[in-house]
Amino acid sequence: MLAAAQRRASSVRTAVVSSTAIRFKSSSSTVTKEEGGDEASPIGADGRHEVWRENIYDHDNEPRVKRRDGSYQSIEKLRGFLNYQRQPEPYRNPLERVLDWGELNPVEGDDLSHTAVERKVQAARCMDCGTPFCQTHTGCPVNNLIPEWNNLVYDNQWEEAIDRLHKTNNFPEFTGRVCPAPCEGSCVAGLVDSPVTIKNIEYSIVDRAWKEGWITPRIPKERTGMTVAVVGSGPSGLAAADQLNQKGHKVTVYERADRIGGLLMYGIPNMKLEKETVERRVDLLSKEGIEFITNADIGNTVDVNELRANYDALALCLGSTKPRDLPVPGRELKGVHFAMEFLVANQKRLLMTKEGTLESNWEKNNFITAAGKDVIVIGGGDTGTDCIGTSMRHRCKSVTNFELMPQPPNQRATDNPWPQWPRVFGVDYGHAEVKAVFGQDPRVYSVMTKELVGDEHGNVKGLITQQVEITNKGPKAIEGTEKEWPCDLVVLSMGFVHPEDYISKAMGLDMDQRNNIHAVYGDYRTSVEGVFAGGDCRRGQSLVVWAIHEGRGVAEAADAYLAAKREPMQQASAAAPFANLSSLSPNY
Repeated sequence: MLAAAQRRASSVRTAVVSSTAIRFKSSSSTVTKEEGGDEASPIGADGRHEVWRENIYDHDNEPRVKRRDGSYQSIEKLRGFLNYQRQPEPYRNPLERVLDWGELNPVEGDDLSHTAVERKVQAARCMDCGTPFCQTHTGCPVNNLIPEWNNLVYDNQWEEAIDRLHKTNNFPEFTGRVCPAPCEGSCVAGLVDSPVTIKNIEYSIVDRAWKEGWITPRIPKERTGMTVAVVGSGPSGLAAADQLNQKGHKVTVYERADRIGGLLMYGIPNMKLEKETVERRVDLLSKEGIEFITNADIGNTVDVNELRANYDALALCLGSTKPRDLPVPGRELKGVHFAMEFLVANQKRLLMTKEGTLESNWEKNNFITAAGKDVIVIGGGDTGTDCIGTSMRHRCKSVTNFELMPQPPNQRATDNPWPQWPRVFGVDYGHAEVKAVFGQDPRVYSVMTKELVGDEHGNVKGLITQQVEITNKGPKAIEGTEKEWPCDLVVLSMGFVHPEDYISKAMGLDMDQRNNIHAVYGDYRTSVEGVFAGGDCRRGQSLVVWAIHEGRGVAEAADAYLAAKREPMQQASAAAPFANLSSLSPNY
C-alpha cells in the first residue's frame, strides 16, 4: 500500500515539474516571474489567494481565483493541489496576542481569518488519492473521514460536514485547536508539495456548526438500565462517557478537580483553548444525560471499592500525571516548579479573576508568577511551549528553553520518511512570541542541566549546563562545556512518566513495565473484572486525539461487557411470568 502510494506520488511529482515547465513556456503573458526566481505566488498581500470579480455576472457570486500559473479562473478541485498554494490561517500578531489571554486563532471576520472563498480553495487542494493516509494509523488516530468532509466544505455542504466529522471525533473543537495534526504529516499531497490545511478546515467546520446551532443535545431514546462510572474527565474520559451514554447506559463522571475537563481545563492554557469552549461541550453532555461530580478524588476521598459496588462497570481514564523530575543538586530550591504546577495555578487564577472569586491569600500561597523574572523552561514539546507562552503573558524579563536533543533538520531525514510524523524544525506560537519581543528564538539545543544554584535565602538564582552529544548509549555530557545561566524561575517540562498509583494499588491492578495500567490495546480490560482503562494511564503520555481514540475504545469494550452481563438478566426477566405455570398443568 505504502509503496504504491509512493509510486503514484512520484508520477505526480514528475507531472508537477512538467506542467510547470510548460506553463513557463506557453503562458508567459499570464505569469509574473521575479528574475532568477519562481513563478509569482498566487497569495496576495492579505495572506489569501488573490481574487478577481471583473466581468462576472451578478448571479455568479463566486470570484475567479488566481492560480499558480498566474491565471484567474473559477475554483476547481480536480487539479486543486496543483493549482493552489497551501495557506494556513495565521495566528494573531505575536506582539498583540502576548498582551492578552485570548485564543491564538483570529475570530470570525478578523482581517487574518480565512474568507469563505479561501476556505473553499484550501479544501480544493485535497486530492482524490486512492489511499488517504491522513485517516490511517500513520495519520489521524481517530480515523477522521478527512477527504469526505474536505469535499463537503468544497461543495458548501457544511451541515453534512459536521455530521461526518462527528462520526469519528467527539470533540473536533478541541483537536482542531490543540492537535499537532499528524494527519497533515501523512497527507499524500505533502509528498509532492505542501499538505492540505486539514486542521484549519476541521475547526472551521465545528465552529460554524456551533454558530449555526447544528450541534444540539442527542438524548438516547432507550436506556439499558446499566450504570458506568468514569474516573477522570479529560479528553479520554469525556469521549468514553459520551459514547457509553449514547449506547443508553447511565454514566457518571468523577473528577478530582473543582471543574470538569482535566487536561483540557487546567493543563492547556487559555490562548490555545478557551475554557468557554470546554464548558460549552460539557454542558451539552450534561443535557444529554451524563452526570458530573467534581472534587471527588477516587482512592482518597471516595472509596474505590464502594464505587465498584455501586456500578456495573468502571472506566479508568486517569491520565498520566506523574511528572519526570530533574535529579540534580539544588532541585529543592524555591522557584523550581513542574510545568503543570505553573500552568494549573495560572489557569485557576484566570478563571477566578474572571468570575470575581480570586482571594489575595490564594494568590499569595498558590500563584506562580514569571513577571520580571529570567525564566528557564527545561524541556520542549507542546507543554514547554505553553510554559513559554504563559511566561510571556506574565511579562517575564527573559525566557530560555533548553532542549536535550540536537536541533532537528529543516527537512525530513532519510530515517524519517513520509508518511511518518515529520521530525523537522518548526516554530510554535511561544517561540514566535519570544522572537517578536526579544529578537531571537528561545531554544538552546544539546544541553543538559548539571546543577541548580541558589542564593542565601534558598531561592534559585541560576543553573549550570553542559553541552551533550548523542551516542548509542544515549546523551553524553561534554566535559569543559559548563555554562552558568541566570534565572529566577525554572519550569520543568520533561514529560510525564506514568499515572499516579494510589487507585491502581487500592484495586490491585496489574501494571506494565512502565507503571501504566496494564490493559491490552483494543481490549482495554484490566486484570480486575468489570474495570477498563484507557488514555494516557494505559498508553502513556500522548496527544489529545489519541486520548479521544482510547476513550472511544474503552466505551466499545465496556459496552460489550455490559451487553454480556445484561443478557442473563434479560432472559431471567423474560422467563419470570411463566415460572409458576407448571403448577397448573394436569397430572397424567
